[in-house]
Amino acid sequence: MPDPGSSPLQSSLPAAAARFGTHGHGSGIEAFAGGPPVPPVLPAAPPAPAGPPAPARTPNPAMERILRGPSGLGTAGLFLSRREEPPAPAAEAAEQAEPAAGRPVPGLYHHPVPEPDPVRVEEVSRRIKEWAVDEVELYPPEWEDQFDGFSVGRYMVACHPDAPTVDHLMIATRLMVAENVVDDCYCEDHGGSPVGLGGRLLLAHTALDALHTTREYAPDWEESLHSDAPRRAYRSAMEYFTREATASQADRYRHDMARLHLGYLAEAAWAQTDYVPQVWEYLAMRQFNNFRPCPTITDTVGGYELPADLHAQAAVQRVIALAGNATTIVNDLYSYTKELASPGRHLNLPVVVAEHEGGDVRDAYLKAVEVHNDLMHAFEAEAAELAAACPVPSVLRFLRGVAAWVDGNHYWHQTNTYRYSLPDFW
Repeated sequence: MPDPGSSPLQSSLPAAAARFGTHGHGSGIEAFAGGPPVPPVLPAAPPAPAGPPAPARTPNPAMERILRGPSGLGTAGLFLSRREEPPAPAAEAAEQAEPAAGRPVPGLYHHPVPEPDPVRVEEVSRRIKEWAVDEVELYPPEWEDQFDGFSVGRYMVACHPDAPTVDHLMIATRLMVAENVVDDCYCEDHGGSPVGLGGRLLLAHTALDALHTTREYAPDWEESLHSDAPRRAYRSAMEYFTREATASQADRYRHDMARLHLGYLAEAAWAQTDYVPQVWEYLAMRQFNNFRPCPTITDTVGGYELPADLHAQAAVQRVIALAGNATTIVNDLYSYTKELASPGRHLNLPVVVAEHEGGDVRDAYLKAVEVHNDLMHAFEAEAAELAAACPVPSVLRFLRGVAAWVDGNHYWHQTNTYRYSLPDFW
């Protein structure tokens, strides 16, 4: 890792933090005001072993590269430690990290997490189903098994271990469900289509970013917010979110949802023209059509705020983008067989790699694992450098929150055997 004293971040992030003074929740700028120094996130630690994969059918250089991980001068410091508490004894840590079901993609770089609190999982699951059925009429009875199989309560509890209350967890849970119903009903499984998607997304986005129009036309718009399940879900989830979020946090979320919708539109345009993007083009699309809106609200769910000037710094934005990109490739890998079994051709990273870089589908899948691992190592290296350069408590907590979201997202994909199964490549 570069010497923090020589980092260009030293001249930008601390100065931005100091402008906030010593007040406000989560500001904590004592390190820049002559007080006791605030330590960075934690000393760098080696990566947690992912466990040996099942025996390969034949030796494969791509798999060998994946299992080796990064190497060379300076790579020992690539890993950002996650937790504030002292590490548990080895046996206890192994017991905590035992997954409920499923197995990880062999060779995938990830961090096991403890099982989410079952009491919280049960309560979040109960509340979100009540909201979906009674408040927003989200789905017909025949979709109930799919809603239950999504296991969104377990997902959100795993992703937000620092949420102070179940009410805070519900902020993230409603938004997650709303985002997925828009994807399903407008883009994917339940009547979605690339045809006309732009118009549908634009009107749904006004449930997040209100239309400011004349008195004559405002009632028509307000009525439209109740016209379909995606808009009902967006409107209600956003109302709950803005009750707890600051104005800058709400604006940040609207911006990230606009990014998401732009990614949906790019993928839809390619589907309409039957275009298979180059690998770099696909990764560009996935930087927008990805999970970013979820980890970006980790401070709201945690009950604090990363101030807007700090959130807007290029180094923070890069860390968030890398986290979103890595978690999205996790989705590509775990949903690969599910998408192959669906009608039509679904773009995902293994499909695009196979199209443009040759080799069989197994090689393409292993190359996608390697891309994910590169993104994860870059995320952790950049986060560690940022933590050293700007040891502001709100920044450090935000970095831990994003890292916890990355780990929880992988946990949910790995253990959700209702939705996902791995290809038989090993």
